[in-house]
Amino acid sequence: MADQLYSLNDIVQMKKSHPCGENRWKIIRLGADIRIKCEGCGHSVLIPRRRFESKMKKVLEKHEAKED
Repeated sequence: MADQLYSLNDIVQMKKSHPCGENRWKIIRLGADIRIKCEGCGHSVLIPRRRFESKMKKVLEKHEAKED
């Protein structure tokens, strides 16, 4: 994978919404597994990277690192 579409602290949309009704998730951990946190209720889920990549619909907001 030459160019990664998502990074830490990005807000992504998944194919299915969370039971609380929200469909915005924040990426809070990257690795072999990816932890995402629901922006509605704050519940976090740890899923394997391959499953995340197949279930992710699109990146809604890119996190912009501030350089000082």
